Amino acid sequence: MTEIHELGVAESAKKIREGSLSSVELTEALLTRIEAHSELKAWVYLDRDTVLAAAETCDAAQQKGEGKGALHGVPVALKDIYCTAGIPTTACSKVYANHVPNEDATSVVRLKAAGAIILGKTVTTEFACGDPSPTINPWNAAHTPGGSSSGSAVAVAARHCAVAFGSQTRGSVLRPAAYNGVVGLKPTFGRVSRRGVIPVSWSLDHVGWMTRSVEDAALVLQVMAGADSGDPVCVTDVVPDYLTALDQGSAPRIGLLKDFFFDNADVETREHIDSVSAVLAGAGAEVVTLSLPGSFAESMEDQVVIMAVEAATFHESMYRQRANDYGPMLRDLIERGLATDGLTYSRALERRLAFTADARRLAQAVDVLMTPSTPTPALADLTNTGDTLFQGPWTACGLPTITLPTGLAASGLPLGIQLATDSFDESGLLRHAHWCERQLNTRLLPPGI
Repeated sequence: MTEIHELGVAESAKKIREGSLSSVELTEALLTRIEAHSELKAWVYLDRDTVLAAAETCDAAQQKGEGKGALHGVPVALKDIYCTAGIPTTACSKVYANHVPNEDATSVVRLKAAGAIILGKTVTTEFACGDPSPTINPWNAAHTPGGSSSGSAVAVAARHCAVAFGSQTRGSVLRPAAYNGVVGLKPTFGRVSRRGVIPVSWSLDHVGWMTRSVEDAALVLQVMAGADSGDPVCVTDVVPDYLTALDQGSAPRIGLLKDFFFDNADVETREHIDSVSAVLAGAGAEVVTLSLPGSFAESMEDQVVIMAVEAATFHESMYRQRANDYGPMLRDLIERGLATDGLTYSRALERRLAFTADARRLAQAVDVLMTPSTPTPALADLTNTGDTLFQGPWTACGLPTITLPTGLAASGLPLGIQLATDSFDESGLLRHAHWCERQLNTRLLPPGI
């Protein structure tokens, strides 16, 4: 029998609707789980009494036949950059230590409208930038959990919750998801509103989340996608039925990207991807090797330039007054942004447009692109959060991307694959990822958890 804390999002919601599980039972099980593994330092804010009261309200509504929506009674974790009315949103920074928003982010509004319970706030690196957080990797405490959405990834991996929200400016959803052996989804830039999410870079920031299955990631996207006048880049396109699309696919044509990705991966990671490719090909997929466009060469440095300038724009006034309250990596980023001239920034934006067009053409040549999720398993280095090399390109051009856990390295740390499709083709991405997930049949649980 599956223990309550092992239930995914879709299964939890189904059991609550059917009456075989109460929201209070689920919430209590998760809170007990969190308390039992507090050493992981995944959470920055929890209010047990308030959360249980919300669960009781959900159960009362369900008993009256007044369930709100697809996530009714399901606890959800939020990275501590999602604004929540009356609840601290500190970005894990001294600068925002007393910040209590007056209204919810659009993401939070939509979660509540779907009946979800806000379980608490997870630890982030300061302002979702580079300085490492205190969060512990449950697979091995000597290895980084990744960042910046470190608490969210660890919370899902350790079964503190079935879904946790993060954000990605370079690799902050997909990399920690991969390091912790869970599914991470970054939708297309503009698919999900970012209103009320404390920004790093207005033209690079994406909302994303971690789950333990593709189905759960799709269910959450169904709730989150849609237009929002509060975010000027949020598209008004009709939202597809992502869940129905999951089981409509057949074996895909996979474009395997080796140049750059294999050049920067360790031997074990390369061998693992070759093994995964063989399994997928044996199940009927057509795996072809593709080459990256020439515009890729400068895209990574351009991304750093853009991020630095736009981060400096947001932080400038606070930084002038409270520079000493910022961590060293974030100070360096802001200083770089302040020192960058307009021509350099403008040329980086121009080159990014060219790379985006080329990346989309590459994605359109196949059903789905595939790379390793990360160059190596989680690093044995707690002074940084790992390399964003493999996630950064798909963030820069805004393509929808997902990471799936696909096995363990000899060290016992998770390995994964990263899949991407053309802009706004989340239906295709989720369908192909679901197919791959079924063929590979990998579900990981940290030792001792």
